[in-house]
Amino acid sequence: MAEELLVPKQDYLSAGIHIGMKSRTADMKKFIYKIREDGLAVLDLKMLDERIATAAKFFFGMKKILVVGRKLNSHTPIKKFCETVGCESITGRFMPGTLTNPSYKQFVEPDVVLLADPLSDYQALKEAVDSRIPVVAFCDTFNETRNIDFIIPCNNKGKKSLALIYWLLAREIQKNRGEKEFKYKVEDFMGPETEGEEK
Repeated sequence: MAEELLVPKQDYLSAGIHIGMKSRTADMKKFIYKIREDGLAVLDLKMLDERIATAAKFFFGMKKILVVGRKLNSHTPIKKFCETVGCESITGRFMPGTLTNPSYKQFVEPDVVLLADPLSDYQALKEAVDSRIPVVAFCDTFNETRNIDFIIPCNNKGKKSLALIYWLLAREIQKNRGEKEFKYKVEDFMGPETEGEEK
């Protein structure tokens, strides 16, 4: 009998959610399924799938989730994710003091922080650690994972991959909240095709 995944295996594969990079850190070694002939690392789909389900259960118990993403490809899926599950987001530049300086006008005190990429979102990671806020992060094969409480191993660069992972996380959180029908499609999390390309 085939193992039950949250979505059909083909959906994961066509989104490229499992395709890592040629650069690999020791931290991410345990999540790598194999290295392709061209040197690209392939992440373990089963572990990725299990970790999305676990993260959704964890987020279910949190009142205030803050989702952070500096990279342009993460902006649309983050905004849609927050609209769906009811949480706050910071896309683009993360201003110093957001989690550590109570006199800063944009100061927030979340229960947990979700990072699109701990490398580009390092300021948010540092402040969450200083403020003792748990951190969940999407980590690719090149990411260091120090100070991250829960790792979701995935391709955290691709537009399709990010749309699928935020959609899936939102769907599973809502399922844990007792929502029977999840009315959104993965495409809703993708944004316009030309995003970031028009000049």
